[in-house]
Amino acid sequence: MKQYVVDVFTETVFHGNPTAVCFVEDWPDDEVLRQIAGENRLSETAFVRKKDGQYSLRWFTAVQEIPLCGHAALGAAWVVLRFCEPGASSVTFDTLSGPLTVEKEGNRCAMKLPGWTLREIPVTAEMEAAIGTRPAAAYLGRDLLCVVDSGEALRAAAPDMERVKALPGLLLNLTAAGTDCDCLCRSFAPKLGVPEDPACGSGQCHAFVYWAEVLGKRELFGRQASERGGEVYGRMEADGIRLSGASVLFSRAEILPGGC
Repeated sequence: MKQYVVDVFTETVFHGNPTAVCFVEDWPDDEVLRQIAGENRLSETAFVRKKDGQYSLRWFTAVQEIPLCGHAALGAAWVVLRFCEPGASSVTFDTLSGPLTVEKEGNRCAMKLPGWTLREIPVTAEMEAAIGTRPAAAYLGRDLLCVVDSGEALRAAAPDMERVKALPGLLLNLTAAGTDCDCLCRSFAPKLGVPEDPACGSGQCHAFVYWAEVLGKRELFGRQASERGGEVYGRMEADGIRLSGASVLFSRAEILPGGC
């Protein structure tokens, strides 16, 4: 089984969000896919199958399969468009979330993600205890988005993962205004077995929805304020957010799920 490891939302290795992209001829048992993801020790592993000229794409964390993963979709598309279909300008995957098309956009890959509707909810003592600082505001879409007062407070936050699991939403995303970008974001997904995601496309989409309204902008540039960092670009459209980012190859290998 061929495997590529790609750093996404960056042009430099050791930054951005690394994802493994594995190519399978036929789908192994789901437990095997989950175990491969666990062995890789990355936020998500993408599995790609080409059959009858069509590509299928699935994503697994070490805990479970997930229906959509932004950075691992961009990473998988980058590998396909560079190594499998070098003359193509786009690739469409069949996924659990439906058809997903990723296009070349200069030195980046771009895809459409949902623009989640955010509903403001009260800031609670449970949020403050989980995050370690009291957010200025809280919004709920698919994820919980908490706005903090400054980039310094964002970077200093050390959430309690067990408390985060008890908060509403699939992920916890913290956001603050940026100085050399439109916004900063950090994303935590302990419910999926990922304490902090190094650079999270869906998390940035939640932040972009908020900051597009606050800043009155359609095009935004966000930085992930994790240890590895990352650069994410978004354009607000009527039916979602066009999300894009660069990728860089870290490694190529053959993995042997059956041993040798």
